[in-house]
Amino acid sequence: MDLIEVSGLTKRYGGIVALSEAQFSARAGEVHALIGENGAGKSTFIQVLLGAVHRDSGKVALEGQPYLPINPNAAQALGVAAVFQELSLIPDLTVEQNIWFRHEPRNLIGMVDRREMRRKTLELFAKYHFPSLDPSRELRRLTLAERQIAEIAKGLAKAPRILILDEATSALPAKEAEWLLALTRQLAAEGRLVIFISHRMGEIRAIADRLTIFRNGKTVAVHEAGAVSDDEIVTQMIGRHLDRLYPERIATATSRAALRVRNFGSGSRLSGIDFDLREGEVLGVGGLQGHGQRELFQALFGASRSTGTLELWGKPTTIRNPRQALTGRDGIALVPEDRRGQGLLLAKSVRENLTLSVIRRFSSNGLLDNKREAALVREMVDFLRIKAGTPEQLAGTLSGGNQQKVIFGKMLLTQARVLLLYDPTRGVDVGTKGEIFQLMRDLAAKGYAILFYSSDLPELVHVADRVLVLQNGRVAALLEGDRISEEGILRAAVLETEAA
Repeated sequence: MDLIEVSGLTKRYGGIVALSEAQFSARAGEVHALIGENGAGKSTFIQVLLGAVHRDSGKVALEGQPYLPINPNAAQALGVAAVFQELSLIPDLTVEQNIWFRHEPRNLIGMVDRREMRRKTLELFAKYHFPSLDPSRELRRLTLAERQIAEIAKGLAKAPRILILDEATSALPAKEAEWLLALTRQLAAEGRLVIFISHRMGEIRAIADRLTIFRNGKTVAVHEAGAVSDDEIVTQMIGRHLDRLYPERIATATSRAALRVRNFGSGSRLSGIDFDLREGEVLGVGGLQGHGQRELFQALFGASRSTGTLELWGKPTTIRNPRQALTGRDGIALVPEDRRGQGLLLAKSVRENLTLSVIRRFSSNGLLDNKREAALVREMVDFLRIKAGTPEQLAGTLSGGNQQKVIFGKMLLTQARVLLLYDPTRGVDVGTKGEIFQLMRDLAAKGYAILFYSSDLPELVHVADRVLVLQNGRVAALLEGDRISEEGILRAAVLETEAA
């Protein structure tokens, strides 16, 4: 008997159909992958299961009984919990306070029992062999990967029968991602159901028993994981054959340095960085996560203090803050790692997110030219193929891939020609990834200079012209030509630093 069975699930938002007669069933004791493009209906499906969204029609049964949670607390009481890629934690609370939020252990007089909270946190960490994480640290002081681990702990603390993992590995370094994959199999062995959502086929192959594919809000296929090829899965996901994920890499770099970096450093984790980023080039940044990549991008964008010297298009410059970085055609723009926390105003419209930082382009003497703004927005929506009902749709209601496209549009409207792309395909589907890679190569051909970090080594190998490998906050190697390979990047990242 299936633990959960869904039939005819439908949900509309005005004229937009998010789910259309979707079907799903899964058993206790399995890892069941849910696959589809961004916007395929996966997020709405999850929200229905969690009671955060009420379906228009359809049936959901849990152990053969009608399942009708009125809110997430009701879903949790019935044993359904989720861990999201986009975090639901409170920055001002500690790790342990977030884990037990609204479920805190109490003493006899109703006060929070902090000693018992610490004991339960450490017990949870030990039971599931969590990576090292200080329970007393405030969330705002943690890295994105550490916050993701805290989010996982919060989901497990509810002891769910059904745990939904929504791109939960996307922010994790390789070792921690391996831990989470092993954890999913452990949970399945305990008799629980893990619904696993990922755009990384290697992860699905490693742990999934079965998989269900959504497209345009509908269920298009259900497979035993070992009975279908990657090409078949991708074709069923996007409704067409994907000729190639990575575009042809045609050399477009000139000899002109768009950005020259010398003896650059930031804090205690980045020092002595030297490199040139050339006009028309995609320069990759690789290495094990946590070795200074984040600090490099933030410092170049002026989001953190730095030392050393910079030249931008041949002119010495000092970038003290992001506003100074965004100085038109000679400036620097950033696609950040945390699109919801750093890249978007979720409660604002697509239009407002696209144009807020470039308002001077369509204003004069304090007056806005609404027609000019509308033209800029429509041009960018069409160019990037952003799927939104109207430009007034709230950014927080878009799929992850379309949110990322809005951030790209926001960046391009600044007209900056040095682009810092920090893991820009994290958590987006294979079709959108292909669009982003093609956009990068097209921009390089137009003379943009792109610094590109990815936690996915094949992306660096297939997209970058050269790869700068960081180790312990310093340049370990600068790889070119045939030296650019997954093995070459890993070798440079883990062996003793060699001259670049």
